[in-house]
Amino acid sequence: MDRNRRRFARFALGLVFVAAMPGALLVSRDADAKVTFTSPYTMEQTYNAALRMIRVDLGHKITERDPQAAYILFEYTSSESGNRVTPGSIEMVPRGDGVTVVIQLPRMPTYHEEMMAEQLRRKLAADYGEPPKHPAPPPPPKDKAPDGGADGGNDDQNPD
Repeated sequence: MDRNRRRFARFALGLVFVAAMPGALLVSRDADAKVTFTSPYTMEQTYNAALRMIRVDLGHKITERDPQAAYILFEYTSSESGNRVTPGSIEMVPRGDGVTVVIQLPRMPTYHEEMMAEQLRRKLAADYGEPPKHPAPPPPPKDKAPDGGADGGNDDQNPD
């Protein structure tokens, strides 16, 4: 009798595992879905190009935007998903060498975000031309020799 109970318990556990698998596979990993790139353009240029791309070029509805906080929320639609509306966002964070752009379409495959990122890169180049050149960092200061210079003397004196 003990043997039958163990067999039944293993069978029941297997059924629970098999029944739970499809649910586990369907769990959305929304927080991981995003594409990030660095725009070499200014914050204002990047924000304005992203806004025009979403509203004018792609025709998506803007639900919220804030130029000072540098984000845009919108309703994303794709014929691939049966014109189902899903939330999307573009956030921009200033960095020393440009602007970090984060595109999120959490309910869509990542390639939708990648396509939007590429489209924004192209739009920036088409609208603003070559990205502005960032000044090269200044060279590190040269250390002077402790004895007053390489020649061992004072640099202020003129030899005659």
